[in-house]
Amino acid sequence: MGVEEFLSTWGYLGIIAWTFLEGETVVIVSGVLASHGLMNPWLVMLSGLIGSFCGDQLYYYIGRKYGTPLLDRWPTMRHRIDWAFRLLRRYETAFILSFRFIYGIRNVSPFVIGISGVPRLRFAILNLIAATIWAASFSFGGYFLGHALESYLGEYKFHALGAFVAIAAGIGLFTWLRNRRQLRRLADTQGTGEAAKEPAPTTPAD
Repeated sequence: MGVEEFLSTWGYLGIIAWTFLEGETVVIVSGVLASHGLMNPWLVMLSGLIGSFCGDQLYYYIGRKYGTPLLDRWPTMRHRIDWAFRLLRRYETAFILSFRFIYGIRNVSPFVIGISGVPRLRFAILNLIAATIWAASFSFGGYFLGHALESYLGEYKFHALGAFVAIAAGIGLFTWLRNRRQLRRLADTQGTGEAAKEPAPTTPAD
């Protein structure tokens, strides 16, 4: 199976799965591949739209059903969560349309919106509009980036693309490890604090 056949068979499903979880990197890279005829740019955009829309709809319903206790699983992101709530209260429509583009609160925003009580239909419509804008921006951004790389770098374009993917993966791994370390440190701190609160055993008087 050649590269083009593999991408046409599995590439779009991969975009849907990846964007269901998070990330514009895969959409940008797929857009670059589309600029070289390896994928269809419109199907790249559609796949990114489907994955992003469905993922955020699910996170919205989870937030709506399970509420605030769910956010306690991200104690290191408390300030970002509070910031997202403030933005949502002040600029509800603009926030729902733009949170995908705001670094730092992208992942928690659908939960926050679900918890806040935004009506289901209203969120679904705005989420669809936002997902369309997001997918079009990054897929065709990658498409034109691919043409730019071809013009300026020629045969080295894929080296530059590989470096971009490696940097993005490195940043993602670093962020994940940092958050994991912070959660572990917080858990240790809470455990120490609870132990300190326990009353010392008393020795019975003779």
